[in-house]
Amino acid sequence: MARNVPMLVAGEGGLSRYLDEIRRFPMLEPQEEYMLAKRYREHDDPAAAEKLVNSHLRLVAKIAMGYRGYGLPIGEVVSEGNVGLMQAVKRFEPERGFRLATYAMWWIKAAIQEYILRSWSLVKMGTTANQKRLFFNLRRLKSKIQALNEGDLKPEQVQEIATKLGVSEEEVVSMNRRLGGDASLNAPIRSAEAESGEWQDWLVDESDSQETLLANQEELDQRRKLLSDAMEVLNERERRIFEARRLAEEPVTLEDLSAEFGVSRERVRQIEVRAFEKVQQAVQKSARALEHSTLN
Repeated sequence: MARNVPMLVAGEGGLSRYLDEIRRFPMLEPQEEYMLAKRYREHDDPAAAEKLVNSHLRLVAKIAMGYRGYGLPIGEVVSEGNVGLMQAVKRFEPERGFRLATYAMWWIKAAIQEYILRSWSLVKMGTTANQKRLFFNLRRLKSKIQALNEGDLKPEQVQEIATKLGVSEEEVVSMNRRLGGDASLNAPIRSAEAESGEWQDWLVDESDSQETLLANQEELDQRRKLLSDAMEVLNERERRIFEARRLAEEPVTLEDLSAEFGVSRERVRQIEVRAFEKVQQAVQKSARALEHSTLN
């Protein structure tokens, strides 16, 4: 993987110097990007990976700037985004026909968001997709509805945000209070039983053990591999429709896809259903084969 990625130095002028430095790396033409990605994938060429990474550092910086409102050092946000970019380069499959920037964008955002969730508060912010969406969109929605005060939201504001993000009103109230700021772990407290101490003395780690997290991650990686392998049974049109309708965070409408392929909406729906059935059958077949090999 890339070894000579520029570092963002903290302090006055550090960000400007970093941006000036990464602008020196030229953007890649599609064919050059394809050949570099092939070279890295087939020959594990670190020079090819480095060129791919450096040419996309501006993309990381642009995405990172959108997360400056969480009170974290921008250098660390950029660094986490660069880690996501490196993971994207490592997994990028140029034969699929997508540009690296399109693919890497999701890895960069995921790495930055996970860092923010880990670092922003010692209080668990939530792990479900809806809770993460609430965390990263609450400030924007509050600004949009002009709920600029730092106190509790009005009932109608809570209801509006909960409806837009698909979460409960209780989750909106709880998240808004958490975003109001963290309390010091060393803040003194006194319980009803007159026991004194600090907040940190009363905290309990309710998170999963490292063994459980590792097992869950391995299971998730296995599922992703099964899905990726299963999608090989689809042709180009089936894959595009399946990904757009079943895998996209915001599914593409049947109308848009019908216009893209020049067929009726009903035909797009039929292709989607058939593609899903083919993928489902392929996943089940692979899962059975994997189970059989494990037992033997």
